Amino acid sequence: MSADQTSLNTHSNRRLDVASCRRLSGWVKSRNRSAWLLRGAFIALLFAGGALAPLTTVWASADPASCRTVRFSDVGWTDVTSTTAVTSQLLRRLGYTPKITVLSVPVTFASLADKDLDVFLGNWMPTQEADRHKYVADGSIAVVRANLVGAKYTLAVPAYTYAAGLKSFADIERFGPQLRHRIYGIEPGNDGNRKILKMLRGNLFGLGNFHLIESSEQGMLSQVSRAYHAKEPIVFLAWEPHPMNMRFNLRYLNGGATVFGPHFGGATIYTVTRAGYTAQCPNVGRLLENLQFSLQGENQMMDAILDRHEQPKAAANAWLKAHPRTVTAWLKGVRTFEGKPAGDGIVYSAAKRGPADFEQWVIDHKIPVGDAMTVIIGAIKAHGTTFFAVVSTVISKTVDGLTALLRTVSAPVFIVVAALLVWALRRSWRLAVFVAIALLFILNQGYWVATLETLSLVIVATVSSAAIGVPLGIAAAHRPRLYAAMRPVLDLMQTLPTFVYLIPTLVLFGLGVVPGLISTVIFALPAPIRLTHLGISSVPRPLIEAGEAFGATPAQLLWKVELPSASPTIVAGITQCIMLSLSMVVIAALVGAGGLGVPVVRALNTVQIGMGFEAGFTIVLLAIILDRVSRPKESGAPR
Repeated sequence: MSADQTSLNTHSNRRLDVASCRRLSGWVKSRNRSAWLLRGAFIALLFAGGALAPLTTVWASADPASCRTVRFSDVGWTDVTSTTAVTSQLLRRLGYTPKITVLSVPVTFASLADKDLDVFLGNWMPTQEADRHKYVADGSIAVVRANLVGAKYTLAVPAYTYAAGLKSFADIERFGPQLRHRIYGIEPGNDGNRKILKMLRGNLFGLGNFHLIESSEQGMLSQVSRAYHAKEPIVFLAWEPHPMNMRFNLRYLNGGATVFGPHFGGATIYTVTRAGYTAQCPNVGRLLENLQFSLQGENQMMDAILDRHEQPKAAANAWLKAHPRTVTAWLKGVRTFEGKPAGDGIVYSAAKRGPADFEQWVIDHKIPVGDAMTVIIGAIKAHGTTFFAVVSTVISKTVDGLTALLRTVSAPVFIVVAALLVWALRRSWRLAVFVAIALLFILNQGYWVATLETLSLVIVATVSSAAIGVPLGIAAAHRPRLYAAMRPVLDLMQTLPTFVYLIPTLVLFGLGVVPGLISTVIFALPAPIRLTHLGISSVPRPLIEAGEAFGATPAQLLWKVELPSASPTIVAGITQCIMLSLSMVVIAALVGAGGLGVPVVRALNTVQIGMGFEAGFTIVLLAIILDRVSRPKESGAPR
């Protein structure tokens, strides 16, 4: 090949390479443009998917998974129990898991602010304004809507008392002796009780010498029922809606606008939630925005719970089934938790049961233990009215008389006498000084009267328990079969929850110190019985034989041999009885017994840390004083 041809071929190849490169470059650019287009389309799809994600979530689930559990507060009033039960059962049918906690009103608002609760359906306004105001102001709770209007909340009397002339707040003082200077409220710390206490402390309407008996809604209604059937005058805290308005012929008192507000304490009830809840759980929020109750509807639900003794869950389900139009309005725009429309079929369909649903079958065939006890207590009450009235009078007069006697002694004199008495009994100046300082501290904290009331209750309960328990313990020590029969009863008395004692005693004796004292005696009685039995049974056999050898009779053996030998154990039983009696003061306060238990319960219901510690320290100091004074004297005790 010639040089010229070689040069031409080389030039042609270069041109070919350049063209190829150009074509390749164009192809690459084209591919790059396609890639960029594809990449842009992919990114656009991502953005579109992100934008559509919430819509997909709404279609897949009405609320986030964190909203499945809905936490309600029930403050123990039957109207709030009813509305909470209806709402929770409706949510359960929609696929949610409602959780109901029983709390006081102040604790409810504090828990909503701390995000420990989600919903409260019983915000009575304006009576709860003091409880709610600061949380609404700082934005920690949100008001959803008013769920009931036209409610009432003030003092009331039976119609026969109204006809006798007690028609207004100004008339209460004139009827003081017949009323025994008592006004009956509900649980300590309740907003209505606080208004009554403020009225009494301010001596409004001349009621400074009246006392508020605090217990619970059912405790107050039990006392009203007793007074109503006996045609006795009584003033109590009443409200509507509530079956009491149908059960009793009552009248609301006039002239209480300065205490409870105008129009007989006219109230509006609101639904409130923790801050941001309806935005976080919009489906539940939509249901809450739709919820609106009526006076008639709430009365029907409460009547089923109180008068027909139905469980709130059963009463709520029956009411939902009987009122489809109301429920349809509540479910407007609401979906199930899975995102399906909340149709009537979902709400009213019965829960499906499998053939192996043994647990539900057993529940459906419940043994009527509770109903049987209700019938028994009712029969006892019906046939023993005179007996229970006599017992109630004796106990109340004894405790009230002892309290009045202690109050006649001025506090400084009482403290000096107590210190001298302790020194005479224990011969310990350190203990005498401690008693004086402890009592001065109690006086300084403002719990002197409550301490005297508690001391009276403990003294009477201890004397009663010892008077019953020591002879029974002696008899059980001498008769093993008797003790074998008593042992399961004593175990039951000590293990059965103490609140259970309060229910029948409250029904039989009414509110006040009597059910509290009887429940205290039942709880404390096993201690002196058991320890007396132990002490008598532990007397050395040689001592018994020596007494018999000298011709001692059984009575002489008991008084001169067994009791002196067993006295340290018996005294220890009485000391334990004192401590057990003192431990019941808080529980006894729930049935109107008064004393140091009242400020403890009030502090718990109103979240007052200071009051709780003050009353708690007072109870501890009183317990130490009683324990040191009553315990058996130890050898080598400090002088």
